Amino acid sequence: MNAPTPIADTPIAEVDAFAERAAAASVAWRASSIAERSEALRAVADGLDARADDLVELAQRETHLAEARLRGELRRTTFQLRLFTEVLAEGSWLDVRIDHAEPDYPMGAPRPDIRRQLEGIGPVLVFAASNFPFAFSVAGGDTASALAAGNAVVLKAHPGHPQLSALTGQIVLAALSAAGAPAGLFAVIHGTDAGVHALRAPQIRAAAFTGSIAGGRALFDIAMSRPEPIPFYGELGSVNPAFVTRSAAASRGAEIAEQFVASVTGSAGQLCTKPGVLFVPRGSAVVDALAAAALPEPTPLLNEGIAAGFRRAFERTAGHDGVAVLTASPASDGPVPAPALLRADVAAVIADPEALVSEMFGPAALVVEYDEEAQLVTAAELLEGQLTATLVADDGDEVARDLLPVLATKAGRVLWNQWPTGVSVTWAQQHGGPYPATTAVGTTSVGTAAMTRFLRPVAYQNVPDALLPDALRDANPLGIPRRVDGVLAV
Repeated sequence: MNAPTPIADTPIAEVDAFAERAAAASVAWRASSIAERSEALRAVADGLDARADDLVELAQRETHLAEARLRGELRRTTFQLRLFTEVLAEGSWLDVRIDHAEPDYPMGAPRPDIRRQLEGIGPVLVFAASNFPFAFSVAGGDTASALAAGNAVVLKAHPGHPQLSALTGQIVLAALSAAGAPAGLFAVIHGTDAGVHALRAPQIRAAAFTGSIAGGRALFDIAMSRPEPIPFYGELGSVNPAFVTRSAAASRGAEIAEQFVASVTGSAGQLCTKPGVLFVPRGSAVVDALAAAALPEPTPLLNEGIAAGFRRAFERTAGHDGVAVLTASPASDGPVPAPALLRADVAAVIADPEALVSEMFGPAALVVEYDEEAQLVTAAELLEGQLTATLVADDGDEVARDLLPVLATKAGRVLWNQWPTGVSVTWAQQHGGPYPATTAVGTTSVGTAAMTRFLRPVAYQNVPDALLPDALRDANPLGIPRRVDGVLAV
């Protein structure tokens, strides 16, 4: 597996300079108009689209991902940049609340004039991910949402695709400059020490991360131990369990098996929403179909670090008492990790969920056989926090009434008869969940609500109308939705 050509670590003095410039740029950018921010985001999207061929070719060399996958991901990346311009114009992201002064307020004391909106939190440090070199990297969702919210971004590039990160950063910087954005609004840094130093920089007001539990937790602890702790939005890991009822297994077992294999092995299993555990009735058609399934040929993983981590996780799970190989690629003993499905009994999972319901970031999953559907609820109650949980069932399956509420306490997104891979960028999307899926259960890193991570509320009391931000003025010059004296209006 050929390693990408590295880029020298950013000197610490340069990191300090980037943080200083980001602080000044954030002040100017927070005061910018919605039109100015929208123009800049569109410029970045247009710049990326114009260089799509160069970006995809470079991404293929550095990540081993297929061209079709990369082109689709780049399209998603520019789509979400443009989607945030619609969010900005719509205006509800500001969450404007206006309470006019009321001398006879029922509380027993006069109510002052108070007006509240959300404003940019300040410079944001983004740690790019390895498995999405566009959508969760330099110009990905964290960067897009932080810029849309009115903040400067310092981007710590992932070492898995350094040259792609450099080129993408150049395109973003050129687009922002051409759009008239403040100098220092965006910067790319390289190197672990540079990233840690930036996280400690007093100018940084929030951080976002997508990666491993170990790496994310270490950075989270640093963010919390600063003299002034800052929000740290980490997406760390998820097994994304799927539960198949007896009725569904009997009516469409082969279909379920085919869809599960496709979801597990897509992008060589290197997706944070890959279903890693499948609960199925013992001896069902699903098990038979999985055992006979033709798994894809082995393909190189993103980098040797991920390949090594996958091997360790797979060997740990496969070596557990009561776990056996259900099916595997004939080339599974080769140097490139190959797709495989393991098999276990639900009793073993209930007895030791921490060991068996664990992430294998790569093309493998555990198939768990159960006897009674009540065991699904018991197993679900033992789960840690997840990004997703899937229920494959038929209408009228009684276990769904008990299982769905449990899954809703364990995962940020609960699916019915669909598979969790393929995360759509929408207004309603939720990509986050209880720890260890994320470090901030109330947030999402995908979809329009991702902006809220990088905003903070500010209330203005008794401030003259002429001095208020546009969104809070009586005339509502932005024409946005606002809650005025408790009534939602435009």
